Amino acid sequence: MRDRSNSADGNPDRDLSAEHPPSPLEVEGEERDDQPREASIDQSGRVTTGFGRYLFKHVSGAIVSLLLVLFSSFFIFRLIAGDPIDQLTRERPVTPEQRETMREEMGLNDPLFTQFIDYITGMLTGDFGISLQFRRPILELILERLPATLLLSGTGLVLAVALGFLVGTKAGWRQGSRFDRTQVTTGLLLYSAPTFWLGMLAILVFARYLGWFPVNGMRSPNTPDDFFSQALDIGHHLVLPVLTYTAVVYAGYLMVMRSSILDEVGSDYLTTARAKGLRDDKVRRKHAIPNALLPTITLVFLAIGNIVNGAIVTETVFSWPGLGRLFVQSIFYPDRPMLQALFVLFSSATIIAVLFAEILYWFIDPRVRKS
Repeated sequence: MRDRSNSADGNPDRDLSAEHPPSPLEVEGEERDDQPREASIDQSGRVTTGFGRYLFKHVSGAIVSLLLVLFSSFFIFRLIAGDPIDQLTRERPVTPEQRETMREEMGLNDPLFTQFIDYITGMLTGDFGISLQFRRPILELILERLPATLLLSGTGLVLAVALGFLVGTKAGWRQGSRFDRTQVTTGLLLYSAPTFWLGMLAILVFARYLGWFPVNGMRSPNTPDDFFSQALDIGHHLVLPVLTYTAVVYAGYLMVMRSSILDEVGSDYLTTARAKGLRDDKVRRKHAIPNALLPTITLVFLAIGNIVNGAIVTETVFSWPGLGRLFVQSIFYPDRPMLQALFVLFSSATIIAVLFAEILYWFIDPRVRKS
C-alpha cells in the first residue's frame, strides 16, 4: 500500500510546495504580520512630519505677526505722539541751536531707514531707549512696574478662571434651573458693565461708605518695613482692584464654560457612560469636563498673555502702579519711546501665548493631529 505522504510517482524528496501553494488565508496572515510593523513605522513618520509642519506653520505665523507689530509701532507712534523735542522742552525756553543739538543727539535727523534699523535693533536687544516723561531707561521702568501688574492681573486671573470654570460647569450641567438662570443673568450684567464703573462703585461702597479698604495705591506711607507688615498692607490694597478685575473677567469664563458643557450634554458617549451605571457626578467630572475644556484653552492662554498687559482701566481707577497705568500716563504725556516699548511688549506677550495654545492643541486634541 502506497504511503500517502509521498507523491504519485513515489519520490519522497519531491517539493510539495510547488503542488500545494499557501492558501489565501495563509498569505493574508503573513501580510497581516508584516503590515502592522510597516504601518506603525509609517504612522510614526507621518505624525513626526505632521507635527513639524504644524509647528513650522504656527511659529512662522507668530514671527510674521511680531514683525508686523514692530513695523506698525514704529510708524503709528511717530504720527500720533508728536515731536519728542517738543515733549522734552515743554514750558522751557530753548534756542533753535539747542533744539537742533538735541535732535542730533537723539538721532532724529538721521534718515528714516536708519532710524528704523536702530529701532528694530534696540527692540530685539532690550534697549528701548530713555523715557521722555521720567528721564530714565525704559527697560528699568518696565521691570520696576511689572511685579505690581503680575500681582494684580495674576491673582485676578486665577480667581476668575477657577470661579468661571466651576460655576459655568454647574450652570451648564443644570441647564434651565434657577441656579443656571441666576448665574447667566449675573454674568451678563458683569460682562456688560464698564470696568471703570465697577471700580468706582467698589470704591464708593467698600472704601468711602464702609471704610474697609484703602481708596487707591499699593502701599500706605507709614507701614513698618518688616516683610509681614508690608505683605499685609499690599494685600489690603489689593482686595478692591482684584475684586473689580475678577468680576469683569469671570463672566467671560462662566459663559464660555457653560456653552462648552451644553455642547457635551447630549453626546452619545455620555449616554453610554450613564448606561454603564456611572454616577451623574462621575460622568460630569470624568467625561464631560475634560472634553468641554478644549474650547476654553485658547481663552485661558490669551488671558495669560494679557497678564503682562495689565488691567489698564482697573490700574488707572485704583492708581495701581503697574504697566497699565504707566501706559495711560505715557499716552497723556505723550511719551513715544515708552508707548512703542509697551505696545511691542503687550503684543508680543499675546502672540507668544496664542502660539503656546496652538502647540498644546496638538497634544490634547486628536482632531488637530488627524487634520
